[in-house]
Amino acid sequence: MQIATTIQEVRTQIKEWKKEGASVGFVPTMGYLHEGHGSLISRARAENDKVVVSIFVNPMQFGPGEDLESYPRDLEKDSAYCESLGADLIFHPEPSEMYTEGFCSYVDMSVLTEELCGLSRPVHFRGVCTVVNKLFNIVQPNRAYFGQKDAQQLAVIKRMVEDLNMDLEIIGCPIVREEDGLAKSSRNTYLSAQERQAALVLSQAVALGEKLAADGETDAKKIVGEMIALIEKEPMARIDYVKAVDGLTMQQIDTVKRPMLIALAVYVGKTRLIDNFMLS
Repeated sequence: MQIATTIQEVRTQIKEWKKEGASVGFVPTMGYLHEGHGSLISRARAENDKVVVSIFVNPMQFGPGEDLESYPRDLEKDSAYCESLGADLIFHPEPSEMYTEGFCSYVDMSVLTEELCGLSRPVHFRGVCTVVNKLFNIVQPNRAYFGQKDAQQLAVIKRMVEDLNMDLEIIGCPIVREEDGLAKSSRNTYLSAQERQAALVLSQAVALGEKLAADGETDAKKIVGEMIALIEKEPMARIDYVKAVDGLTMQQIDTVKRPMLIALAVYVGKTRLIDNFMLS
């Protein structure tokens, strides 16, 4: 497995593979990989001739006071994990490689980015769209893989690819959870033992919402209200949002429809965690 730090290295390798007729699967990550990332890499390995994983903590998608500097990093561990899953290439650039001096070109989006994480993290999706667009241009993949845990991000990327006529397929993969239900996240490492236990309220709220919908509840506001009431019983939890939105437009809705996403972001201590479920 090769580790590339420059755009030119990646482009040279991709051109060689394309000349051989190889298909390329791509998994963009910010590193500190866990089994959720692993499921994306394994899916890419099964469906493509070559697999590229990017490991880049993108400064553009972090707002003031967020955890850019403290975000966990472990390239040695990540590299071993990627190699064990059959990845062919890791792209691990420095910020200066991705954003050269004088950089001033951005990819922005309206509508889909105005709710949920876009409301509480206003610079986030401009940073996501810009870096993902750059990565797609560099790697030129046939398929790219994203986790459903970041459901709004997945919807935004799909829309960007459609709107900008990009020649690749975006594949969403299911949330991977710990045995006790907590969605796997690199930020789980921030949690103390007590906070880790308290964080289970997110997956418990998701399970409650899923049950209410399965039992025939058609009032999305009632489902959200029940989920909020459950989360508020946990003293270590502070809600950022719990909302029901259209699964395509990410606009808030009051009545259950399909596709519908119910997404939540909750602070446990100082750590912001997300979870969701989709009715499709």
